[in-house]
Amino acid sequence: MSSLSFSVLFVVFLAISLGVRFWLASRHIRHVIAHRAAVPPEFAEKIPLSAHQKAADYTVARTKFGLVTLIINAAVLIGFTLLGGLQWLSSLLLGWTGEPGMVYQIALVAGFGLISGAVDLPFDYYRQFKLEAGFGFNKMTRGLFFSDMIKQTLLGAVIGLPLLWVVLVLMEKAGALWWFYTWIVLCAFQLLMLVIYPSFIAPLFNKFTALEDDSLRSRIEGLMQRVGFASKGLFVMDGSKRSAHGNAYFSGFGSGKRIVFFDTLLARLAPHEIEAVLAHELGHFKLKHIVKRVVVMFGLSLAFLALLGYLKGQAWFYTGLGVEPLLLGSNDAMALILFMLVLPIFTFLFSPLSSLSSRKHEFEADAFAAQHTDAQDLVSALVKLYEDNASTLTPDPLHSAFYDSHPPASLRIQHLHAAIAAHRATSGTAAAAGSH
Repeated sequence: MSSLSFSVLFVVFLAISLGVRFWLASRHIRHVIAHRAAVPPEFAEKIPLSAHQKAADYTVARTKFGLVTLIINAAVLIGFTLLGGLQWLSSLLLGWTGEPGMVYQIALVAGFGLISGAVDLPFDYYRQFKLEAGFGFNKMTRGLFFSDMIKQTLLGAVIGLPLLWVVLVLMEKAGALWWFYTWIVLCAFQLLMLVIYPSFIAPLFNKFTALEDDSLRSRIEGLMQRVGFASKGLFVMDGSKRSAHGNAYFSGFGSGKRIVFFDTLLARLAPHEIEAVLAHELGHFKLKHIVKRVVVMFGLSLAFLALLGYLKGQAWFYTGLGVEPLLLGSNDAMALILFMLVLPIFTFLFSPLSSLSSRKHEFEADAFAAQHTDAQDLVSALVKLYEDNASTLTPDPLHSAFYDSHPPASLRIQHLHAAIAAHRATSGTAAAAGSH
């Protein structure tokens, strides 16, 4: 392939992704606004009109903000590639380091990361202190915002730079199969993160305390015993210091698994509703959704690394993206950056496949929860969470199918009501049989 052909292909795919994103966003905005005036009939008795309209306004505001960031990100992408931003950064660092060795390569990746972070910072700030705050969700102080940013940067340097060094060494010295050895290293690293994140990384950002409500603890332990889930502990996380949104999750790996509740969730839901929400999360574990996702992720990463193994030796890959490859030095760091930048553009149209798989898992986890708790409790919990999180009840169906990892509220609750009806019918049949 010639460099010009690849440049044209890149621009075409970028234009397609932008066009599809704008089309889907405009559909979503119009659909949400068109249904803003009235609560959907199935929620009319549970969700007040004011909450429904807040969710509509929040959704529209987020979608419009997403379009603005999309335009900026596209401009930054073009600036880094076709307009020569990465070439300029490379030349600058070569002038500082004097040679295209390992110091230059690590500095190139770090410099790119710092510039990207600086570009994202105003948008992250606006999202937190204007958009989220405007709808009453932000609980974070500006001091905490910048403290988090500094911690994330330092953590990225402490963990990421040594990993980057290992990858670059493999790319340079491990021969034609460097991508396979790199894949093994990255898989091991990701599994290690699953082990150490709950105990060593998460506490750097949030405070975790043992669940003190004995009644709720007893209820949850009973659920875990019924479904065969062993946990290292039940914890409450101070999510309220950053956001009013609520959630529950489990983290860790093997014997180190722990269940975590946001304090905002505990404050909003009744114990039987919390149990139902947790049963849904445990459903993901018992149905091996987590394992399946990890396997898919590992498989895709192997394929992408093999592709990078081919592309890093092709001159058109660099020149087609505005970079002149070094003739007397390694281009490995530049290949990593370019690949990371353009891969989302070329894979964007496959996004619905991931969303479809995720929504299937959500339905299965809901069904699991309905088997082990009262399905009506999960329905009432979902309604409260949709209201509290200002999640729209009327998303555009096509937009939702393309992007959303969770099914729309109406579909999830329809499935749960069907499960309730089936359970009642089965109970009624059993009772009738017993009377004879």
